[in-house]
Amino acid sequence: MLKDITIGQYYPAFSVIHAMDPRVKFLMMIGFIVVIFLAWNIAALGLVLVFCLAVLFLSRVPVKVYLKSLKPIIPIIIFTAVLNALYIDGEVLWKWWIIEITKEGLLRSGYVALRIIMLILITSVLTYTTTPTQLTDAIERVFSPLNRLKIDVHVFAMIMTIALRFIPTLIEETEKIMNAQKSRGADLETGSLLQRVRALLPILIPLLFSAFHRAFELADAMECRCYHGGKGRTRLKQLKCAGRDYAAIGIFLPVCAGIICASVLIPIF
Repeated sequence: MLKDITIGQYYPAFSVIHAMDPRVKFLMMIGFIVVIFLAWNIAALGLVLVFCLAVLFLSRVPVKVYLKSLKPIIPIIIFTAVLNALYIDGEVLWKWWIIEITKEGLLRSGYVALRIIMLILITSVLTYTTTPTQLTDAIERVFSPLNRLKIDVHVFAMIMTIALRFIPTLIEETEKIMNAQKSRGADLETGSLLQRVRALLPILIPLLFSAFHRAFELADAMECRCYHGGKGRTRLKQLKCAGRDYAAIGIFLPVCAGIICASVLIPIF
């Protein structure tokens, strides 16, 4: 299960999405997330799905990698879909005791499940096609106006990037600790849910120790390299928008406008 968590991982490939300016990718991701939640009918969600699949294809990241990122959230998708199916009023299709399933509930549950899937996929595109350094620069540049409000955007961007970068590392460390515990006779996979939770408690102490140890090592490495925040820092590679970035914006904006128009003009169900 731990191997299926791919948050924060970069997948090297040669694609148009990889070559795009990270600032453009970051802003487009935010805009697309907003559009996903504005789509409230089949036509609008269909356009969102087509655009999302086109982006996945252009990224040249294998489909199995994206499916791997979806696997850990399948229980959340099912739980959310079931709640929407049971608690939305409308035309009753099936009823037993106090449980009833309506046509509108099924449609809403499908919409919500599809939204969550596309939300995970589009955010995965950003992390798979953007290195941590590029992502840090993009976040810092996009939110740079906040510096006027005395908010240290550089530190904020650095914290987010380090957190994303260390998720795969901590997952790998957790797997090593669990394998070590199993080799010593620990039973982590059988028994009731409470018993399995209790069996995982001995893993937390070495995992926390390892996390703090890595954090101190990272802090020492940054201090040895004279890191003192973003003040006065220069960059070896300057971010510049190219023709492909303007072309992507030129395609993205009309698509968003079409999705919003379809969502407004066409009835929800």
